[in-house]
Amino acid sequence: MNSTPARNAPSSSGHAAVPGQAGSPDLPAAAAPPGHGPAGTVRGAHPEAGARPWGAGDPGSIYDYIRVATFAIGPDGRISQWSERAAEFFGVPAVEAVGADPITTFVPRELWQRGRARLERTLAGEEWVGTTPYRDAGGGEGLAELYLMPDSALPTAGATCLAVDLGRLRRIETDLAASEAVFGQTPTGFVLFDDRLRLQRVNDAFASGMGLVPTDLEGLTPHDLFPSSEADRLTAALRKVLATGEPVFDLRFHGVVPTREGNRLWAVSLYRLSGTAGQPMGVAGQVSDVTSRHVAEREADGVRRNLALLNEASAHIGSTLDLETTAKELLDVVVPPFCDLATVDLYTALLSGETVPSAGRLGDTVLTDGSGELRRVAVSSVIGGASSVLGSVTGLPIAEAGGTLCYPRRSPHARALRTGRSVVPEPGRDPLLRSTLIVPLVARDQVLGLVQLSRAIGSEPFDARDVAIAEELVARAAVCIDNARLYRREHERALILQRSLLPPGNPAASGLEIACRYLPSNNNTEVGGDWFDVIPLPGNRTALVIGDVMGRGLRAAVAMGQLRTAVRTLAMLDLDPAEVLGALDEIARGLGDDSVPVGPPTPYGRLTSTADEEAREVYLATCVYAVYDAVTRRCVFANAGHLPPVLLSPDEPARMLDVPPGLPLGVGGEPFEEVELTLPDGAVLGLYTDGLVESRKHQLDEGLRAFRAALADRGKGLEDLCDHVLGELDPHHGEDDIALMMAKVHAFPEDAVGNWFLPPEPTSVAKARELACSWLLSRGLEELVDTTELLVSELVTNALKHGRGEIRLRLLRERSMVCEVWDDGYAQPRQRRAQETDEGGRGLQLVSLLAERWGSRRTPKGKIVWFELGL
Repeated sequence: MNSTPARNAPSSSGHAAVPGQAGSPDLPAAAAPPGHGPAGTVRGAHPEAGARPWGAGDPGSIYDYIRVATFAIGPDGRISQWSERAAEFFGVPAVEAVGADPITTFVPRELWQRGRARLERTLAGEEWVGTTPYRDAGGGEGLAELYLMPDSALPTAGATCLAVDLGRLRRIETDLAASEAVFGQTPTGFVLFDDRLRLQRVNDAFASGMGLVPTDLEGLTPHDLFPSSEADRLTAALRKVLATGEPVFDLRFHGVVPTREGNRLWAVSLYRLSGTAGQPMGVAGQVSDVTSRHVAEREADGVRRNLALLNEASAHIGSTLDLETTAKELLDVVVPPFCDLATVDLYTALLSGETVPSAGRLGDTVLTDGSGELRRVAVSSVIGGASSVLGSVTGLPIAEAGGTLCYPRRSPHARALRTGRSVVPEPGRDPLLRSTLIVPLVARDQVLGLVQLSRAIGSEPFDARDVAIAEELVARAAVCIDNARLYRREHERALILQRSLLPPGNPAASGLEIACRYLPSNNNTEVGGDWFDVIPLPGNRTALVIGDVMGRGLRAAVAMGQLRTAVRTLAMLDLDPAEVLGALDEIARGLGDDSVPVGPPTPYGRLTSTADEEAREVYLATCVYAVYDAVTRRCVFANAGHLPPVLLSPDEPARMLDVPPGLPLGVGGEPFEEVELTLPDGAVLGLYTDGLVESRKHQLDEGLRAFRAALADRGKGLEDLCDHVLGELDPHHGEDDIALMMAKVHAFPEDAVGNWFLPPEPTSVAKARELACSWLLSRGLEELVDTTELLVSELVTNALKHGRGEIRLRLLRERSMVCEVWDDGYAQPRQRRAQETDEGGRGLQLVSLLAERWGSRRTPKGKIVWFELGL
C-alpha cells in the first residue's frame, strides 16, 4: 500500500466522532448518513418555531458525488464495526465483514506483510494516509484512498478507517478544473443565478463587459443592472427556466454600460442547473455582447433592402413612355420603403417634348441658375400636414401636384438644379419632417428637374449610403423620363405632321354638309396613318376620301401624307374612282419598292443600312374613294380593302353599303370595282376607320352594329351626331387612331341649274349667248353678263369647230357661277401661245385671263369644257 504521513490531521476523538459509525454517543444508532435518510437532531435541542432545525439542509450533499465508506478496527486487528456505506463500497455485508481480518480480506496476497506492519503501527498510535486497490460490489477493481486514525484515547486501542473512491474523486477534480477553465478563460460572459435569481458568480468577461469587477456583481438581481423593462423580461425568462427546465436561447436585451458609449445589446442563453437528485439549484447563462453584430445585421438588412429597392425600381419604373406616369412610378417605389414623402418637379418645357431650358450641359462653364419654371408632376406622402406636400420648407414656393413653381436662386433646390449634385439641406421648421434629400434628375448630362425625398420625425436621417441609393434610383428614373421626353417630342412632331395633312376644320363641299373628327391613339410613342380628305371637283362635284396606312410611327404618317398628296393630284385629273385607286396602288407599291440598292457582298453577307431596310418596307393601306355630284345627287364609290361606308336615309335605318372591298393599296394584281348610288335628300353618309368599331374588347361585327345603332338618333345636327357616335362607341380606349367623316346631302335648288341642248350649227353660238345672259339677268347676276357672254361664245365656237355631236350648255350657281359646254368629241383642248401672225388660237387664252378657273374633263361620251366666275 502506498502511504503518506498525515499532516495537520486532527486528533481523533474515537468512534463518536466518525459520522455513520454505530454507537456514536451523539447520534442514534440507527442514524443514516447524510443524503440517505432524515437528518439527525441534537438531543435536548429546542429549535424556534419556523426556524430550520439544526442539521437540516436542502436535498443533496457531497456524498451524492463521491463514494465514501467508514469502518472500525478493534484492538485485536479485526473489523469491529462496518457501516452501510462500507458494505456498498466494498460489496461485503456487515455479517461477513465484522470480525474479519482486513488485511487478508481486502489486501492482495503479495501485500499482506506490508499491510500487517502498517496496521500494527496504526494500532500503536500512528496515523496513516495512503492508497490501496480494492474490489467493488460488481467485481471491478478500483483504487481507494484510506485514512487510518488510531483511537488512542479509548481504554482499548483500535482504529477508525475512512475510504474514498479515488477514481470518482479524480473525475470530480478534473470536471471542476475544466469548469474553472471554461468559466474563467472563455471570451463570452458566464453568469450563475441561484434559486432566488441573484447572481452567485460571474466570470471576468461578463464583469468587464459591464464595466465592473466580479465581486461587485455577486448578489445583484437583473433589476440592479438593466432598465426596468429589460430586467422584467430577463427575470421572467429566468423564472421560466428555473420552473420548467426548458432552456431559452438568444434572448436579446439592451442596457447602458458606464465604460462604453451608447446603448449596448446582449444575447443570453439560459439553462437550469440541477442536482443529482434532479432538484433545481439555479440558472446558468452565457451572455454575448452582440452590439457590433446587431449593427452589422442592420447594415446587411439595409443592403438587402436597398438591393430589393433597386430591383423593384428596375422592374417598375419606365413601364410606359409617359413623363407623368414615369414620375409616379418612381414615387411608388420610394414611398414608403425609402422615405415618407416625395415630390417630382420637372422643367415645364419637358412636358411638351421641348428641350430643357439650359444654357449648357453638366461640365460646361455656363449653366442656368436653377430658378427656371418647373411643374410638380407627382406627389406621394404617407403623412399629412407636411408643408413639403405643397412646397418644401418655410420660405420656399408652394405648389400642389400639377402646379408650377420657381425656386429662389440661393435655395438648395436651385443649387441642385444648377450643379447637378445632390443636396441635404438643414432641417426646416416643419415639425413633421426629420430629414430632406434633394436629388437632381440628370440624364445624358442634362438636368431635367429634381426629386425631393423627406423622412418624418421618428425615422433615421439620410446618411451617405441613403444618398447613394437615392441617386441610383433617381438616375434610373431620369433615363426613363428622358426617353419619355424624346418619344413625346417625336410623337408631337409626327402628330403635327399628321394633322397638317388633314383638312383644316370642316371643309366646304357643294351640296354636302361635312363634319369630321380625328382622335389620335393614347400611345405617346407613335402615331397612326389614318387620314381623310374632301376634294372639290369641277361641276359641283366633291371627292370624299378616307384611308388608313397600316403600321404606326412617323413613317406611317409620312406615307399617309404621300398618299394623300397623290389622291389630290389624281383627283384633279378628274379620273374615275376605280382609276384613282388603281393609280394609288401603283404609287403605294412604288413607296415600298425593293429595288433599293444594297451594299457590295462581303464574306459576312451584303452590307445594308437601317435606312435601306426601312426603304424596302412594304407599304399597305386601305382607302375608300367616292365622288358625289351635287346636281344629280349621284355618288360613285370604289373601295381598296377598307370598311364599307354607312348610309342613313331619312326614312330607313342605317345600313352598310355593299361596295366590293377589293385589295389593299400596295398589293396589286386586281382591278377595283365601282358602285354608283343616288343619295336621297337629307341622307347621311358615314366614312370611318377601323379604330372606331374594332378593339380588343369586342369584335368587328359588334362594333359595326353599335355604329349603326348610334346613327339612329336622327334629331341631332351633324356635329352633335359625330360626338354622339364617339360617345356611344366609347373609342377612347386609345388602341388605334380614329378618323370619322359624316356628310349630309342637301339637294341642289332647281333654280340654281340652267341646262340647254343646242344643235351643232353656227346659229347655236348666238343662241347660247342669249340663253346664258337671260339666265343670269333673271337671277340678279348682271355684273357677270358681259364676261359670261364672251366666254360662252368662245367655248361654244370651239365645240362647233373642234368637237362633234350635240352641244350642251349648263350653268350652275352656288358659291360661284360655273358654265359647262358639253360635246361628243374626245379631243381635249390645250392652251398654247399664239404667234403674232396667227389668226386664231387666242380663245383659251382669253378664257384663262377672264375666268377665275377653267378646265376640261372627259365624259363617257365626250368631254366638258368649263370655266368659273366668282359671285
